[in-house]
Parts: sequence; structure tokens; C-alpha cells
Amino acid sequence: YALGNRGALYEQRGSKEDLSQAEKFTRQALNVVSSLESPYISYQYFWQLGRIRKAQGDIPDAIAAYTKAYNALQSLRSDLVAVNPEVQFSFRSSVEPVYRQLVELELEYAQSLKANNKEQESQKRLTQARNVLESLQLAELNNFFREACVETNSKPIDQLDTSAAVVYPIILSNQQQSDANVERLEVILSLPKQPSRLYSTTLKKQELEETVEQIQAFLKSPEPNLEQSLPYYQKVYDWLIRPLQQDLESNKIKTLVFVLDEKLRNIPMSVLHDGKQYLLQKYAIALTPGLQLINPKPLTEINIKAITAGISEPREGFEGLPQVKQELKQIEDLGVATKSLLNEKFTTKEVQNQILNSDVSIIHLATHAQFSSIADDTFILFWDQRMNVKQLGNLLRNNTLTSRRPIELLVLSACETAIGDQRATLGLAGVAVRSGARSTMATLWSVQDDSTAKFMGHLYSQLKQAQKTKINKAQALQQAQLALLNDQQYSNPHYWAPFVVVGNWQ
Repeated sequence: YALGNRGALYEQRGSKEDLSQAEKFTRQALNVVSSLESPYISYQYFWQLGRIRKAQGDIPDAIAAYTKAYNALQSLRSDLVAVNPEVQFSFRSSVEPVYRQLVELELEYAQSLKANNKEQESQKRLTQARNVLESLQLAELNNFFREACVETNSKPIDQLDTSAAVVYPIILSNQQQSDANVERLEVILSLPKQPSRLYSTTLKKQELEETVEQIQAFLKSPEPNLEQSLPYYQKVYDWLIRPLQQDLESNKIKTLVFVLDEKLRNIPMSVLHDGKQYLLQKYAIALTPGLQLINPKPLTEINIKAITAGISEPREGFEGLPQVKQELKQIEDLGVATKSLLNEKFTTKEVQNQILNSDVSIIHLATHAQFSSIADDTFILFWDQRMNVKQLGNLLRNNTLTSRRPIELLVLSACETAIGDQRATLGLAGVAVRSGARSTMATLWSVQDDSTAKFMGHLYSQLKQAQKTKINKAQALQQAQLALLNDQQYSNPHYWAPFVVVGNWQ
């Protein structure tokens, strides 16, 4: 530790001579650590060496050191919580920055290679940046669950859908600028059978945060507010989508899949507006914490049968959801529901029995649910208990393993994100991944209105026809949202924008 600490002291001083000393002591520390086989210590010193080499202006060497730090973290995935009980506290300061800073270096190097006509090498850097971004999402989820529980698939789904583009936005501190209030929005666009593209926009940190907060406030209000809200929806469109617009159009893209960075997760992409129309009116939209998390099987191969359950009466301090009866009836009337469990029938045991004894592909829960950045505070209200995300995962996974039929779609129609929790949508990704369902459809805020029942009627009607129409889940969601948008009574985004699909959009 003494050598590493001396290196850190010299690094902080920052002069050319000091950085040279910092490099010397850090390399000596790494030589000692290499004999200990301790990835937890070595990642910290490789990270330190990466920062030093970056400060010295050697970007390729900095990337090499950062990559070793990143690889050590990847090997630690299952032990990170065990090694350091404070890891949830330190994840933000001691783990996440390694991923973000490596992405930043990879993107910077990709741009300089491209400028020197080294297109192939530039593409390799963009691919590596993509992989690191996906790994960051996995690391966040493992940290959320306090265990390494996220399994990955080797065949990325984007190779299977030629009309989908994957959008990776990441917000980076602008280290080239002296102004700490300036950030860069870097967007990697992955197009089918094409080289990746990179776009960069400079933003004011405060403006981004205020815009996101303002959009959240507008969307949660059922009052018409388009005159005030549209400029905000347009602003985010201009930052995130306008630079990509031409590439999306020329490649005839129909579905946009977003792997969102944390600050952008709290707003639905469907409301972004180009001045003429919402993004929803041009594209089907899906979210995923990472392409390698998705089990690739399209909707048209699925038997559309659902177990539906819900709570319409006040329960455990939560107000009643009177529209739930109508919502479940809509699904039943379409002939999709095999069994409907309302109020006291909606128990853990009964859901378990139904999964085991019914040939269903969809589980639809119309009940209070909350997403939080803390796993224990992310729950779904059953009649007999508040079920946290791990319990729900165990219930669904164990039963689908027994019946050997994975759940295709988990629908949560009355959930909301925890108030004041800026990372609450991590809970949504957590539910999506832990449940074992191939896709999860949920709401970012709860809409206490008949509109949800109407929406679900449209959605299930689309899903039922999917084998004929050949539409995917994201497109079924899009059509149901458009039906509300085109209904004068529900055209306010408050009613149609909370619905998102996470996971396999096909």
C-alpha cells in the first residue's frame, strides 16, 4: 500500500516531474500486487496508473491500464459485495468512474483514429466503448441486488432485427473544458450491418438536470400543458435524436432501442418531439439494460395466454384502484386471460399454482408497485404481502423452471418510481432482469384513470393479432400508445407516455 499511496500523492501534485514519480511508484506497487493475486487491490492501482498516463498525454497506454482495471473489476463481479461491505456506498465513487473514464478514453481515441483515416481501428474502439457501457449497466444491477445474479446471452439480439437501431447515450464530464458545469452527451448509434456512429453534443450540466426534472413534473400532471412542455421535449430531441435523424431515416429504422445513462432514464423517450411530431409517432421504442441480457425470441412465435391479477380495493395503506376491475375485464373479453385473480384471490400461492398449472406466456399484475434504487424498497403489492424484487424473481423463475416455460411478458400496470429517487428506474431494470421474463412492460408513474384500462385493451388486441400482423412487442406498445394519443380525451402524454417495454422488444 505504501508504494501505491506515494504514487497517489505525486499524482495529486500533478506537475510533469511529479507525474513521472507517480508512475514509477504505481508501477512498483503493481509489481508487488501481481504476486498477491488480489484483483481488488490491482484494479485500484491500474486505475491510478491509467489516470497518470492520461495526465501525461499517452492515451493508448492510459487505455491499456484502464482496461486492466476494468478486467479486474469484471473478474470481481461476484466478490465485490463480499470484499467490501461498503461497496454500495462506494460503487458511485470507486467502481462506476472506472467504466465511465474508460468509455471516455475509448471514444476520444476512436475520434482521433477516425480523423487519421484509421476507420477499422476506430470501429474497434467504439465496439469496446459499447461493451464497457453494457458492463456498467450489469455492474449497476449486480450492485443493486448485492450479488452477481445477472446472466448474459452470447448472441446479441441486435444481430437478429434488421430494422432496429440501438442508441447508447452517455453523459461525460467535459475534461477538455475548464468549466465544471459543462458536460458532453456522447451517443453511440449501432445500426444493423453497419459500422457504429458517434455523435457528440456539449451541454450545460444544470440545464440537463433542470430539463429532466421539468419534463418529469409536466408528465405527472394530467392538466394540459403542451405550450409550456413542448419546448422541453424538443430540447432533449435536439440533443439526443436530431444528430442521428438522417442515419435513422436512410437505414429505414422502425424500432429504437435505448441503453440509457442514468440521468436520461427518468423520462420516457416517446415524448421527445421534433417540432412536428413525437418520437413515438415515428418509431417503436424499447429500453434495455444491455443487449446481452436478452433472450432472443420474437413475439410471433408465442401463444398469447395470460394470468391476470389485480387489487382494486384499498390495501396496506394504499388507496384503491377502482379501474383495475375494468382493466382485467378488458383482457378477459379479448379471450386472452386464462384466469383472473382479483383482490383476496391475488395471493402468492394462487399465482404460483396458476403459473405451474396453466400454459401461459404473460403475467399481468394490475396493482400498486414501486421502483426504487434499493432492491428491498422495490416491491409489488400482492393481497397477502408486499413482494420485493428478489421474492418476485424467485416466484416467477422457480415456477417457470419447473414448468419449463419462460414468461414472455410481465406487465405491471400501476407502478411508479419512488419519489425523490433519481436512480429509481434501476428498480425497473432490476425487476425486468430478475423476473426471468423475456420482456417487462411497466409504467414510470401511475395513472389513476380509465385510460390504463383502455390502453390495455388496445395492447392485448395488438398482441393477439401479432401472428397475423408480424409486429413485435415494441410495435404493439407503440400502436396502443398511438390509440390513446389520437383520442382527444387522452392525447396528453400524461396518459400514454408512462408505458415502457424493457428487455426483448421482438
